[in-house]
Amino acid sequence: MSGDHDHVAVAPVIRELPEAVDIYDTTLRDGSQQEGLSLTVDDKLRVAEQLDHLGVQFIEGGWPGANPKDEEFFRRAAAGELHLHTSTLVAFGSTRKARTAADNDPVLRNLLDAQTSAVCLVAKSAEWHVTETLRTTLTEAIDMVADSVAYLRGQGRRVFLDAEHFFDGYRSNARFSLDILRAAHGAGAEVAILCDTNGGTLPADAERIVGAVRDALDQGIELGCHFHNDAGCAVANSLVAVRQGCTQVQGCINGYGERTGNADLCATVPNLTLKMGIRTIGRDRLERITPVAHHIAELVNIAPDPHQPYVGQSAFAHKAGLHTSAIARAPQAYEHVAPDAVGNGTRFVVSEMSGRSTIDLKARQLGLSLDGEGLAEVLDNLKELEHRGYHFEVADGSLELLMRAATGWKQTFFRLESFRVITEQREDGSYLTEATIKVHVADERMLATAEGNGPVNALDAALRKAIGSKYPELAHLHLTDYKVRVLDTAKGTGAVTRVLIDSTDGERTWTTIGVSENIIEASWEALEDSLVFGLLQGSADGQDEGVTTP
Repeated sequence: MSGDHDHVAVAPVIRELPEAVDIYDTTLRDGSQQEGLSLTVDDKLRVAEQLDHLGVQFIEGGWPGANPKDEEFFRRAAAGELHLHTSTLVAFGSTRKARTAADNDPVLRNLLDAQTSAVCLVAKSAEWHVTETLRTTLTEAIDMVADSVAYLRGQGRRVFLDAEHFFDGYRSNARFSLDILRAAHGAGAEVAILCDTNGGTLPADAERIVGAVRDALDQGIELGCHFHNDAGCAVANSLVAVRQGCTQVQGCINGYGERTGNADLCATVPNLTLKMGIRTIGRDRLERITPVAHHIAELVNIAPDPHQPYVGQSAFAHKAGLHTSAIARAPQAYEHVAPDAVGNGTRFVVSEMSGRSTIDLKARQLGLSLDGEGLAEVLDNLKELEHRGYHFEVADGSLELLMRAATGWKQTFFRLESFRVITEQREDGSYLTEATIKVHVADERMLATAEGNGPVNALDAALRKAIGSKYPELAHLHLTDYKVRVLDTAKGTGAVTRVLIDSTDGERTWTTIGVSENIIEASWEALEDSLVFGLLQGSADGQDEGVTTP
């Protein structure tokens, strides 16, 4: 047993990078601890399928026995409801309790009952947490690790050890923290993972400590890393840890997790693969990372961050005229990797500051042919509309419709005759909103009335009711977000209002915009654009009986 408070203070050395690193995703356990993120069992099964599709080596499914949801998840996974082709499912739990035999410990029994081939144990590796949280001795803490690992190995399980609070513990008592790792390895643990549980370690310290640990341990001990993002350094810390010999990286898709989250695998994996030349999920699967990140964001019902590195909608978006003209000639001028390598794409953001070259590039990206007169028309319209409060760089759907109109295109999916919205407050204090709409589809006049929980919801329902029989594909178009911004608050209730509506058809997402002093008018404009754009995307090459092109 060791209780000395000495440090192995060795400067980081340059090491040969590992050929491959295993990616261990903990979205279903650590990631689900994020505030506002809640997964049903069905959600967890679907997320696991997406992670398997991406090709991560390990998926941590949760803590069996900790709650009914995780119990059901592992039960259904074992019953064949989860089909993994690439990944290994891992059950997570703690070592045996102090002064309890491993073969009589309920947590270890639950891990076995989960029927996964691999388990991950968490153990205190900081002296303070052992003496103050567990209220036991350092010797007992080491024995708890050795006994638990040996017991699970004896039951035929692969075992990983998460050394909790390792970096903080190492700073105060390096020898004890190292002894925890040695005990795990000696009992048969496959990998010992160094955890920055509080997330406050900076890259220089992470690299120094991992390097010192690597030098202090036998070469046969495999190390992994698990960084939280409280100091904004989780991805950077993971990269330097790999430089110092870690061969397993734990994190979450989209960086989900408690407080400020875990290391974002959507940045960590491309950095390791594309920048450091280390094999992670398989080069042929890397292009899946953007669609998988967005799919999982939909499953957990958290809007994707458009500025997220590699996978964000704006990760390869260019607005400045100098950038866009350079991109057209040489993409590498302003793109650090090829967007399609991670399943993303180049976007040219158009605004009133755009020049003709930017608009021409955007048009060609959309497959539109605009001559000089058409480009000038789009540019003039942009400047005028954005002066009135429109913001097309965040409204890609409305922008495409605007640019198509400059080619002579007109949509004739439907033509609005009129609509009326009534909101009624009832005696019991509840509100009822009713919308009536009259539209024309070709030569047929359609009329429908529908109720909703607000004006936009009622209008959407009424329009779908009116034309749904003509366009059954509307059933697959969904509004996912509705945002309102008052542009001139000094005018009070008479201020101009900007409405943005986000929509999806399950594969694509788009945003449309409306601006008016009347919030209902602005909402209708954004709603109409949203449904027209969705119908247009569902048409073969933009050709449909409800679409006319020049």
